[in-house]
Amino acid sequence: MLRLEIAALYAGANILILLVLAVLVVAGRRKHKITLGDGGNADFSRAVRAHANASEYIPAGLVGITLLALFDPASPLWLLHAAGISLTLGRILHGVGLHTGTLNAGRMFGMILTWLSYLLIGGGLIWVGLSQQL
Repeated sequence: MLRLEIAALYAGANILILLVLAVLVVAGRRKHKITLGDGGNADFSRAVRAHANASEYIPAGLVGITLLALFDPASPLWLLHAAGISLTLGRILHGVGLHTGTLNAGRMFGMILTWLSYLLIGGGLIWVGLSQQL
């Protein structure tokens, strides 16, 4: 599997996560008859936050993974997979956690994995950026 194919795999998975979360927001709007905002509904507000939070974290993660993939062979395959898996699993856990309650293990581990992916991506990009200068 080539590096850009790996990036495409995680981009596709995370875009589908965003789609599922968006569909849940639309379904919540229909169910609770809310046209704008969250209508003061706690359940619907969590659905909106799950989508918004994913929308905040996923794009930067995917840009970083794609940039890492472009630095062939400076970025190792394990780094792309580690960053992609932790971002994807983190976003799934966080989204499920937000839908099932306010404070729980899903949200906590989801954020830890997401931040881990950011650490891997950020560190990897700095590494390949500096290694290209040497």
